[in-house]
Amino acid sequence: MSQIISFSADRDFAAIFDDLIQQSGYKNRSRFLRDAALYFAEVQQKGDLMDIDDQEVVEGHLVVHYQHGNGDQKLMVTRTDSVEVAAYHHSSRLGHSCHLCVDVVHVRGDALHVRGVFEQLKNTRNVEKVVFVSAPMRQEECC
Repeated sequence: MSQIISFSADRDFAAIFDDLIQQSGYKNRSRFLRDAALYFAEVQQKGDLMDIDDQEVVEGHLVVHYQHGNGDQKLMVTRTDSVEVAAYHHSSRLGHSCHLCVDVVHVRGDALHVRGVFEQLKNTRNVEKVVFVSAPMRQEECC
């Protein structure tokens, strides 16, 4: 069931608010504010992957954009005892480029070790971009 939550804003912010929502790809204020609040709370509580305490367990997805050469080359993430790889998805030939690949790797482990995998991927030949997307924070364990 929905609940209405309101907030006040100064005139300057209110004037650009709908443009900010639209430019962010949202079609309504409620979803934008919900996602913005969750993202902000997560960043405030957990921080960026590079700032999280070494021993804190993190879970999320490493999204890796890279160019492959001839053939169907997959970027392999080394499985280690310190980082659990729950799932690995490889896509190639996105859009008009026949050489663009995207791998999505679901990982879980100590922040120190996940950062190590992140840095390894970032420094791999032909990798153009690596992003860590953390899993949503949960107040309770599920399942």
